[in-house]
Amino acid sequence: MPFYPHEKTGQPVSQSLPHRQAEGYMSDDEAVPDTDPSDTSGLLLERLRAWKHVCGYLENYISATEKIEKAHAKEYEKVLKSISDPLREGHHFDQNLGGIAGLFENMRSNTQGIANSHAETEKNLKGSVLPILARLHSEIKHKTKELSKGAAKGSKDVDKARNTTQKHIELLGQHTAAFESSGGRLEPHNDPYVLQRGVQHRLHKQVLEENNNREDLLAVQNSFQQFEAHVIQTIQQTMSAFLQYVGGQAERQRAMYSDMVSTTQRIPPDFEWKGFLTRNGNLLIDPSSSRRSVEHISYPNQNHQSTQPLIAGTLERKSSGIGALKGYSAGYYVITRAKYLHEFKDDDNFRKDPTPELSLYLPDCQVGGINGERFNVKGKDASKGKVSGAFAMTHELAFKAASPALAEKWWNIIREAVGAGNVTGEMPADSATSSPVESRNVSGQHYPPVHDENRAPPVQTQGLSKAPGHQAYTGSPQSASAGAVGQQHFNTPASAGGVQPAARLDVGTTGALPPQGYNAQGGTSGVQKAPGQY
Repeated sequence: MPFYPHEKTGQPVSQSLPHRQAEGYMSDDEAVPDTDPSDTSGLLLERLRAWKHVCGYLENYISATEKIEKAHAKEYEKVLKSISDPLREGHHFDQNLGGIAGLFENMRSNTQGIANSHAETEKNLKGSVLPILARLHSEIKHKTKELSKGAAKGSKDVDKARNTTQKHIELLGQHTAAFESSGGRLEPHNDPYVLQRGVQHRLHKQVLEENNNREDLLAVQNSFQQFEAHVIQTIQQTMSAFLQYVGGQAERQRAMYSDMVSTTQRIPPDFEWKGFLTRNGNLLIDPSSSRRSVEHISYPNQNHQSTQPLIAGTLERKSSGIGALKGYSAGYYVITRAKYLHEFKDDDNFRKDPTPELSLYLPDCQVGGINGERFNVKGKDASKGKVSGAFAMTHELAFKAASPALAEKWWNIIREAVGAGNVTGEMPADSATSSPVESRNVSGQHYPPVHDENRAPPVQTQGLSKAPGHQAYTGSPQSASAGAVGQQHFNTPASAGGVQPAARLDVGTTGALPPQGYNAQGGTSGVQKAPGQY
């Protein structure tokens, strides 16, 4: 039975008219709250979507890293190919470990290891890390589905109950107003008392739905704390596995690079050079060996008889022409077994090629007598070749030795080389004489003799004897008859028996050589004649 306070107090009951509240506003004690129970479930669903995006972001990150590791493996294969070929000229390096060849072998091995580590990391990320996030993603989806089918459905039932209660409250308000205006005459089912009890019934049902929904949402809300802790722990596990594989690969790669560097640092600076010396000792210069010396070198025909001079040494020769004013100058002279008299500036074979300054072929020369340490040789310079030698000037060279004995030694060797027919016996002057007589023989040309009456004969004829039946030329140009060759005289047949005496050469003023190819019976045939000859 309802309790009425005025019954105990005895005060009259003041009955106030019911009134409707303004729409859109209700207190916490209102029958139909303004709050939407689906807001809570909607908020939780939105949070689950946020976690699902977090999981998706991590999946994308690790998947991209996995693709990069795969690409790195391929790129390091290219790096390996850059040093896969053997070293060019690799035989110059020691093939044992500890050298440059061993360094490149170490680099190939470590580079292959780096490529393999990237490929292995790619497989581990794909097979071990990404599945963890895939399972977490599935759990978030399952949680979302569970919330949608459970708490979200209860929120809809609450909304339905609230709408029913709201309709009965509005119906109660209408009939309470009609009761006042009609003076209390209403239909039985519209009696405000009956309607008020109907509202109470629906409020009980509404509150039951609200409380049930509240408990469901509270249970879901409380489970979110544990679920999010599980999500974070799963993410931590994922990142730990990610670090294990990626960080482990980075550490292995660093160790491999460190091994390359340490292998390089362990190579002794002289390791390769010592090995190179050992392998190529027969081709390299031995620093302990002695230096080569010309005196200890032998070669074919080094000591052949023709290479040994008959005599060699220093002589003084009087300069000719303008240089006659300088007097005698020293030079190095050699008489070879080829019967050449060569003049050199010195006997040095090192500073320059020893080319003769003058070469006389002694069989074509004449030698005079010897006077103390002096003697004369007359001939043409043969050092210019055959063509130039044909037009060469005939020189009378005055030599002086260091002593009469040395001069006699030189003179005897020259006399043997020129032959007995070219020894004139003319004695050199004791003092300086005029410049040597020079003449030029040109084949096929005839020149009249040129005489200088005031010029003294350059070659002395003292002590010369004439052959029997011959008259020596006195040197007077007026006494030269037509067809005579200067001071040259040759023997005529002594008898009819055909015995021809050897040609006798008497040297006069010109000192010209007898023409080559002279025949005592037939005269000269194809012989070059000196100027003045016919």
